Amino acid sequence: VQLQASGGGLVQPGGSLRLSCAASGRIFSNNVMGWYRQAPGEQRELVASIPFRDYITYADAVKGRFTISRDNVKNTVTLQMNSLKPEDTAVYYCKMSQRGTHYWGQGTLVTVSS
Repeated sequence: VQLQASGGGLVQPGGSLRLSCAASGRIFSNNVMGWYRQAPGEQRELVASIPFRDYITYADAVKGRFTISRDNVKNTVTLQMNSLKPEDTAVYYCKMSQRGTHYWGQGTLVTVSS
């Protein structure tokens, strides 16, 4: 499985960005897709995850500002980020988990700065 992420960039505080990630390869149903982020000097942390079905999970820091969605036909996951703050600056990684195996995308840098 390969994951290709896109959509990062520089945005001013209060702005919006949309990240997308496309999965290819042998993909099974009941997988979980998600976004993580890692700021300089910090550990990688969960931003949001979305199973094939069931409940979406958001980190407290992004609730109400970020929205995760997926297209199960195209095998894509999208993260709409609104009201961005400087503390959202990080490298964002998409992740897919299926049948006990985890796959990571290459990371895309999001910088929130005036």
